[in-house]
Amino acid sequence: MNAPQVVLRARARQGWARVRRAFVPVLLACIAAGVAWAIAGGLLGHRSPFFAPVSAWVALGFSTDRQLRRVAELAIGVAVGVLLGDLLVHWIGSGPVQVAVVLGLAALMARFIDRGPLLATQAGVQAIVIVGLPVLSQSGGPLDRWTDALVGGAVAVLVTVLSPQDPRRWVRSLAEEGLTEVRDVVALLARGLLTGREEHVEEALVRGRASQPVLDQWRSVAGTARQAARVQPAYRRHLAELEGLEGSAVLADRAMRNARVLTRRSLSVVRDGHEVSALAALLTDVVRGVEELASALGAGAEPTHARQRLTDAAHRVDPFTLAPDDFQVQGLVLLLRSLVVDLLEAAGVQDGIARESLPEI
Repeated sequence: MNAPQVVLRARARQGWARVRRAFVPVLLACIAAGVAWAIAGGLLGHRSPFFAPVSAWVALGFSTDRQLRRVAELAIGVAVGVLLGDLLVHWIGSGPVQVAVVLGLAALMARFIDRGPLLATQAGVQAIVIVGLPVLSQSGGPLDRWTDALVGGAVAVLVTVLSPQDPRRWVRSLAEEGLTEVRDVVALLARGLLTGREEHVEEALVRGRASQPVLDQWRSVAGTARQAARVQPAYRRHLAELEGLEGSAVLADRAMRNARVLTRRSLSVVRDGHEVSALAALLTDVVRGVEELASALGAGAEPTHARQRLTDAAHRVDPFTLAPDDFQVQGLVLLLRSLVVDLLEAAGVQDGIARESLPEI
């Protein structure tokens, strides 16, 4: 399989994982948009309640990160922008100067209301929409658009309150996905070493490079969730687990980088036909440990079995036992030692204890 095909498959797999995570949030946001339109159009009698679904969708979006404060910031931002644009467009009309004036006023008012950047951004965007699209601004009464935006924002806030999101769920899902990427890279490398086929090792290297967005997202989302748990009493009890998942994200990223270095160095070893069956067998055990770690973190369970399996593998990472007479393979084993330590630490083993699990050399 050539490099473009490997990257395409990795992107497709990651995209499908994002679709699975986003399905329920998108469904709720779509329902909220429809409900907002129905309320503004059916109950309030507005002719074209465009900004009701817009406000609901902007506030909720497709993200699983639906903190009440964030949703409220977006909803208020839309309402502020629509209100200012709606009022000023009747006084000063529309045009480039008017757009600049309304944008500035909307952003400054948003900054006065709240320190959040989301509120100011949405206030400015919606003000530009009102001033820049006169067809929309001419539909309904003077304050109909603002009322529609309030309706949409209220529906979004209500949906957020009625469907609280556990901040750990998305982080756990990304943890499982990220560690599965590490597992797949090491598994491909083990396969290449066992069969002596250089293309498997090259595929492992390409897969490792293509997996970086998943690991970056895991780390970013874990950090955001941890910060939210610090300030929201309802989530504070999850703070320890979120901090652990964020730390595991950093260590998994480090493990993937070590795996890529190990894979690059393995290319020449496979190309020259060195005996690496013992190293391949050890990598297979490491793969099983990473798989158990991915399952445990994804389920929010204690990775006891993963720690034990990875510790057992660490005891065997001895370059002079695995390759007593081949200094090139010994170099690969030395690289594997760093990879195993990173994985042990990602499983919750302290740094000193993880290193003590390795044989002395």
